[in-house]
Amino acid sequence: MFVRLLPLALATFAVGTDNFVIAGLLPAMAEDLGVTVPAAGQLVTVFALTFAVSAPVLGAATSGMNRRTALLLALAVFVAGNAATALGTSYGMVMAARIVTAAGAGIITSAASSTAVAVVPPERRGGALAFVMGGLSASTALGLPLGTLIGGVDWRLTLWAVAGAGIVAAVGIAVGLPKVSLPAAGFRARLAPMKQPWVLGVLVVTMTVFAGSYLLYPYVGVAAEGLTGGSATALTVLLLAWGLGTLTGTVIAGPLTDRHRPERVLAASLLAAALVLAVSPVMLAGLTSAVVWAALWGLCVGIPVIPQQHRLVAHAPAASPILLGLNSAAVYIGIALGGGLGGLAQTWITPARLGLPAAAITALAFALTLATTRRPVTGATSASASASASASPPDLAHRTETT
Repeated sequence: MFVRLLPLALATFAVGTDNFVIAGLLPAMAEDLGVTVPAAGQLVTVFALTFAVSAPVLGAATSGMNRRTALLLALAVFVAGNAATALGTSYGMVMAARIVTAAGAGIITSAASSTAVAVVPPERRGGALAFVMGGLSASTALGLPLGTLIGGVDWRLTLWAVAGAGIVAAVGIAVGLPKVSLPAAGFRARLAPMKQPWVLGVLVVTMTVFAGSYLLYPYVGVAAEGLTGGSATALTVLLLAWGLGTLTGTVIAGPLTDRHRPERVLAASLLAAALVLAVSPVMLAGLTSAVVWAALWGLCVGIPVIPQQHRLVAHAPAASPILLGLNSAAVYIGIALGGGLGGLAQTWITPARLGLPAAAITALAFALTLATTRRPVTGATSASASASASASPPDLAHRTETT
């Protein structure tokens, strides 16, 4: 099963690397394009905003396509955008290329996730989602340092490498993935779950989870400056521990979600994350304790996406591309909100104590999780559940073709 899902994981790895690595390339890009570093930083902001908008909108527009076609289309746009970025000779050209890239990336994550859950039986959805989203987590642990290393020679080479990863993923999908169609439903039926308060509540949970995490994460270098002394090596070790912890959390989230209710897995991870963040001022006192703390925090951060996706897919399988697109948008909105709150918080507390408001917001996410534990049973939900049951193996042939 997981061999078939490997190209999907590579696709999410390429998206994650493309998203995170730009931050490490900004000084070189700014110098080459003749702009300031803050101006170059807007490339990251525009990418995130375009991703947040395109994920649900283009997810809805492509929801009627079979998943292989949607993925190949999205990867073509993604690869073209990265190639255009690498070839860009002006700030305006690179900005436009990043918008194109984000539009393709916005479809890839939700399409890859909805494909993963469509080709496995319901009891293995968690493992399939964890495997595919593991590519995104691996990009944090491995793609970011590797991309930054390549970019040290020429920032354009990193974008070519990401485009190459997208091409390899596209070839794997074209050759190894069957045509996967979602349960039959009209466009209005696919949009129906978006009107349900419970769905909105789940999306707010996702947004709050990442707002709490990214209130601290972008500023972890400043927060840990007292122990790193400005050492790039020490900071790299700290970030690597966080990245490996995140990857581990994503990997174990799948089996946990398959064995236990996703709400329980989510609530446990958020409660643990709130506690870990609350003790951050103490743990950042020494390098060893800081590395252990970063790994534990990363572990907690890596878990929530999988049970959240599982909850949405189980609620309305036919609308999974739209719901997963909205969930991806909520992730990026949360990241942007957290970054803004983190900058604002530094006007009244020292960076070393940013973990405290981050813990408070994560605790709020925990409370919201408890409030959305019970999934409503509506006519639309029942119909979706019936469609899911009729479409699950052994009736998989009705929605999965071998050519």
